[in-house]
This record gives sequence, C-alpha cells and structure tokens, in this order.
Amino acid sequence: MPRQASRYRVSPLPYLEDSAALFEAIADEPWAVFLDSGRPRSSAGRLDILAARPFATLVTRGGMTEIRGPEGARLSPADPFELLRELLDADDVPAPLPFCGGAIGYFAYDLARRVERLPARALDAEGMPEMAVGLYDWAVLVDHAERQSWLASAGRDARGEALWDGLLELFSRPPPPASRQAFRVTGPVRANLDADAYRQVFARIRRYIDAGDCYQVNLALRFAAPAAGDAWLGYQDLRRLNPAPFAAYLHHPGARILSSSPERFLRVRAGQVETRPIKGTRPRAAAPEADAALARALRESAKDRAENLMIVDLLRNDLGKVCATGSVAVPELFGLESFASVHHLVSTVSGRLAPGRDALDLLRAAFPGGSITGAPKLRAMQIIEELEPNRRGVYCGTIGWLGFNGDMDSNIAIRTLVSSGGQLRFWAGGGIVADSEADAEYQECLVKAAPMLKLLADAEAGGGQAVS
Repeated sequence: MPRQASRYRVSPLPYLEDSAALFEAIADEPWAVFLDSGRPRSSAGRLDILAARPFATLVTRGGMTEIRGPEGARLSPADPFELLRELLDADDVPAPLPFCGGAIGYFAYDLARRVERLPARALDAEGMPEMAVGLYDWAVLVDHAERQSWLASAGRDARGEALWDGLLELFSRPPPPASRQAFRVTGPVRANLDADAYRQVFARIRRYIDAGDCYQVNLALRFAAPAAGDAWLGYQDLRRLNPAPFAAYLHHPGARILSSSPERFLRVRAGQVETRPIKGTRPRAAAPEADAALARALRESAKDRAENLMIVDLLRNDLGKVCATGSVAVPELFGLESFASVHHLVSTVSGRLAPGRDALDLLRAAFPGGSITGAPKLRAMQIIEELEPNRRGVYCGTIGWLGFNGDMDSNIAIRTLVSSGGQLRFWAGGGIVADSEADAEYQECLVKAAPMLKLLADAEAGGGQAVS
C-alpha cells in the first residue's frame, strides 16, 4: 500500500455520558470495536474509542497472515508485527486528539510463538486467530473528563470524504437500541482443572521453583459454558457488574471478545512509555471496615509485594530492550487500586523509546506481558504450555490501539470472555511463587473469576433480557 501521510479532520459530536448508546449504532457491523473506559459506573477511566468499517484487516493463523485491503486479499508468512508496521505506516504528523485512526484489535497470547520458541502441548480448543487487527480511518472519541465527543479521521481511506456527513448524522442522533435475542447460558459452567487437579499442577510448579528453574509462574483456569443470544447484551451486563478502565468489546467475524480488564499493558505518547503491571489481589468486602482491612492486608503483604517486584524487574528488562539507556524508571511501586470486586497492587514502569524505535518494537519486545507469564518469562511460558490443559488464545494477550501518529495504548486481556461457536470461555489465574499455598491460590482464581461467573449465573437464570 503506497504511503499516504495523515490529514487529520475532527468534528464535535454531542456528548453522552454512556458511550454504549453510541456504539449501538455500529454494534452489529463486522469489525466494530469499542474500547471502553468503564464510565459512567467507574471513575477510573476517561477515554472511550469507537470505530468500524476498517479499510484493511490483518488476521494471523499459525505461520500465515491474511491481509485484506482495497487492493484485495493476500497471504504472507512474514512476521505479523512487521506486516502491521507496513500497513500502519505511521508518520510524525501530530494528531489533534489521542487517537485519530490507526490499528485496533487483539494480539493473542499464542502470538508469542512468533516471538519465542515454545513447545506445543496444550490443546487449542479456541481455534482463534493469533492476531486480528483492523486499520480504521475514522473513530469516535469520548472524553469523559472534558465531557466532549468528536468524530476524527486521519484521511487515510479514499472513502472517508463520502462517509463523513453520514457518520456525523449517525453519531449525532444514535438510533434506539435494536431488538436483540437475550444473552443466556444454556448449560453448566465447567473448568479445565478442578481443585484436586489444580493442586497437582501447583505441586509440579513448586518443584520447578524449588529446583531453580523459575521464580514465578502464572497458572490459569479456563471456564467454558454453552451460550446463545446476543453477546453485545452480555457485554453490557458485564460492564455493569465489573466496570474497568481498559475494557473492550470487539465484534470480529466468527467471535465476540468481551473484556473488563483493569490492567494497562503498554502506552506510548510521543515516545514516552508506560506499563502498569498488576500483581497482588484481595477480594472486596461489603462492610467498609472489613473492606479497608482487606486493602490494608494487601498493601502490607510481603509475599504480594515480592511477587509484584519480580514482574517490575522483568518489565524493566523488557522496556530496556527498546528504550533509551538510563530512561527506564519505576515512578510507583505497590500502589493500591480498588475495583468492583477486588483490590490490586499496581506498579508503574516508564521509559523513553530509543532513537529509531517505535511502538511496534516495544510491543514485540515486551510481548506477552510479564504479569501474566512469570519470571523468567520464557521458562515460565514453557511451563505454562506443559501444565495448562488448554491454549490461552486471546486471554493474557493484549487488546488496544496503535495510532497513525505512532502512539499506542493497550490492556492485558484478563477478565476477558470469548464467545464463538456456541461457547463462552473465560479464564482466571494467579502467580505461583515459592511461598504460595495451593488452596489460597485456587481461591484467588475464583475471586478473579467472580464477575464472569456472576454474569453467567445471571444469564443462566434469565437475567439477560431482550431489548426492543
């Protein structure tokens, strides 16, 4: 695709407090995407991004990537990150808003096989592409702090001029909610490891740690249930139950991704880099005094602080691969952040991209996120592949955007459900270290899974309602 410099265009739109009403206008379009800050039910987030009708798409399966664009479709065995760089063709033209078009999509955990050599033992029951990304010329941005909304374009798509007035009309007067089939679960939820099997896998990880193979391994449970109905209704239920600052809903061909992630993976703004790993979890309590006690116990936990610090060190190393020498720093250690169902310990690692490096270099260097693998990363991933029964797919990968101006923001795809083929799947996990206890770690997985389990319980009981 020939290089075309960005020619940004921005028009104001009426502000709506809940961007879900705006997304309703495009929710059923293939490749429609909603990057959701969790407002109005959470004060943590700020910016929502909505887009559809990409002018190009990249879908990676195994060793091949299908690229579809204005010139047609082709297959390539090249590195998916390099193929995306070629299509994104970022320039240095300053953008008037944080995102005015670019790439939006997901990079699944198993895309790591294009970065590292890993064994192939776990069952791939997902059948999901390792990467699915669209190139979007226009997007709707909603800034909840400023209470303003805009339609923005980079002018990369020749169709953009003809679409502009129609898009302004569509998002200025969004349609009422469509009639939809109620989202429901039609059978029992099953985990790929019960408590006894979890203890057995846990014991094997402890033996690896005791032998000095690794310091920490993230072990995850996979839950699955048959489901039917409209996943967009299911996502709206999820964001009510568990609002999160890095949530997302992706309407991709053959699958719907419902994410309520609390964790930022990587952000790049004008060459400045930030990652905010989560390690350390306690449940919330209804009574304020009990809730405060749980938060205090987490802040004071030597085990959780040590676990968090291991991942901070790993991420300092990952950022150091592409950041300027001496620029990597840790401005915050062990900050407490509280969400709808859990308290978390969150740290911040920052840096500045080295000359000649860009956001895709950073994404590849740090992929997948260390907070969901363990340390050392490669050995932890090898153990995960050996001991977890199922491939992770989208879970523990990343969902986010890369702008035509070279900026980026992305989540760690935790608290994330995938709906495809009549099945709904989600995962929950935690880091195992030398002084971990099996039953406590298993219970932590259930605490993290609670919002998704509640969503499925409500759907099974008929809580999800058709909208007309």
